[in-house]
Parts: sequence; structure tokens; C-alpha cells
Amino acid sequence: MAVAMPGSGVGVSGWTWRPVARNALLARAFHSCTELRGRFYLVGGLLTGGAREPSRDTVVFDPTGGQAVRLGARDSPLRSHHDAANVGGRWLCVVGGWDGSRRLATVAVLDTELGVWEAWAATPGNCPPAGLSSHTCTRLSDRELRVTGREGGTHTQRRYGSIYTLKLNPSARTYCYKEEDCHTVSRSGHSAALLQIPGPHPGHQLLLFGGCNSAEPEVAGQWSHGKIKEEPPVAPRLMEQLARLVSKGQGSRQGPPGLRHHSCSVVGPFAVLFGGETLTRARDTVCNDLYIYDTRKSPSLWFHFPCADRGLKRVGHRTCLWNDQLYLVGGFGEDGRTASPQVCILDLFI
Repeated sequence: MAVAMPGSGVGVSGWTWRPVARNALLARAFHSCTELRGRFYLVGGLLTGGAREPSRDTVVFDPTGGQAVRLGARDSPLRSHHDAANVGGRWLCVVGGWDGSRRLATVAVLDTELGVWEAWAATPGNCPPAGLSSHTCTRLSDRELRVTGREGGTHTQRRYGSIYTLKLNPSARTYCYKEEDCHTVSRSGHSAALLQIPGPHPGHQLLLFGGCNSAEPEVAGQWSHGKIKEEPPVAPRLMEQLARLVSKGQGSRQGPPGLRHHSCSVVGPFAVLFGGETLTRARDTVCNDLYIYDTRKSPSLWFHFPCADRGLKRVGHRTCLWNDQLYLVGGFGEDGRTASPQVCILDLFI
């Protein structure tokens, strides 16, 4: 079992992020990173800490060759603190975010077949949020996304989190927000995971992690068996490694208290959270901890795996699951200002 030493890049409980590529185009934080047809599409973000205006870049990273290129498409949206989803294996749907002057609820879409950005129109029945940033956008189907988070600016935000269903019509190039009747705890910089429900009454639930002081997840949607048709990416090797890691008894049974701007990826029955910024202390707020939420049995269990390598601290980064491997892309490092140009893969030493 590997134990972390300063500068070694190896985590305490047999895990590390192993660098596999490096490119200055990837150095950004609070961007989106979405896998589509075996490519990672990075949209916007902040290039340095303290920057007020986001980047307008769209960068495409090929994990097979390790190459990154800037997409030359016109009208790329000026965005940070947004979210994005793969729709129909063709469209990259960018939802909300900060454009340098205000929070938006509009939808910008990249047609990856044609290589052009499209501004989809809202339908007449559209009831959009007041403005979104540091929210989540989860794909339920090719025609439906679930959006969660606080609305509005600093002085106009509600004291609770809103839940919206965002309905899409790719053929008509339109979208429509519908606010759900239920609300959540006020959260910002949280993550969302669509996970299967174990037990005698199977189905799916959307869980929210972090973005507030609580360590416990919150349900932001629940669907009975057969309602959600989404097929998660297959990752049998990584799933088996995560199962073995949590079975070793090395991780503490502790959830992430007061964590925001972390990453979260679903790997089978596991939600894998990494890094972020803690709300529990005033200094040294950027984290490098790995948390695994195991839903195989009820009640679900947290496993916490700390890390001694300060070089792995990240905030505003993204993780992407592809080809049975979990990739880490971008984010600010320990100082909260310097963006990482690296792409890393999660290695587990069992």
C-alpha cells in the first residue's frame, strides 16, 4: 500500500492522480469538461485566480493521443461557473453561468458535427431561473436535464435552492425551463450524482453533495424503475478497484463537511468526489482529499481517503469518466490562483 510522501504524488490509502498529458490550453478553472464521442470538450472558465472576465475558449482534448486544440468556432460563449451536458451524442449543451457581468440562465449549444455554436431559443412557456452560477446540470435523457442551485445575484438570491427541469428539443433548437415544486437547502458550488437506488424498490435518485455546511447528501429527484433510460458509462475495472479500496478498511467513515467547488463523477454504484474548497477553516482552504460514496447497500456509506501531497490540491477542476478511467482536468492549485495545465488519471494501488 503506497503512503504519500511530500512531492511524491501518491495518496495515503493507495491512490494518486498520475499525469498523462500537459498543455497550456487546459490551464483553467471553473470551466466545464464534457466527454462526447471520445473527446473532452472544455468550455470557458477562469484562466487565473481573481480574473473577473471568463475565457471564451472552447478546447477539445483527445485522451487517446493526449493532444489539445482550440476550437475555431465563432460565437463561443463567454462563461465560467456554468455546467454542460452531452445531448444526443452530438450537441454540447452549456447551461447558465457567469459572463463577466451577470449570471445567466440561457442555453448555448455546440453542434459538434458541424463545429458551430448555436443559440437555442426559449419556448413561449419558458419559466427560467433568475440567473445561475455554480449550479449543476444533470442529464436525465436526450430531451431533459435537471438543474439545481441558488438563483440570482448576491443580493437577490433565495434562501433555498431551486430545482428546474430543462426540456430540450434538438430538432427545433428550443428549450424550456419548468420550476419543480420542491426545493433544496441553499447550495452553491455543489455537485450532483444520478445513482441507482438499491433494495427491493429499485429506481434512480439525484443526490446533491456539498455547497453548504452539511456533509450529508440531499435528494433532488427520485424516479421509479424504468423512468430513467440513461445508461451510465461502463467502467468494470475501475468499479472493481473502488470496491476493493473501500473494503480494505483504510478509509474513515466520514463525509466531506462544508465542501464546495469539488469534482464528482459516478462510477457504477459509487460517487467519487475529489478536492474542492472547505468552508470549515479560514486558511489553507483548498483540499486534496478523495471521498467515495458507496450506494451498494442501504444505508449508503462514506469513505474518506486523505492525501499528504499538497501538489494535488485542486479547486474548480473537473473529473471525466472515459474508457474505464477517471480523468482530472484543470483547476486552481494550492494557492487558489494558478491553473493546472495537467490531465491526470486516477490510479488505485490495491
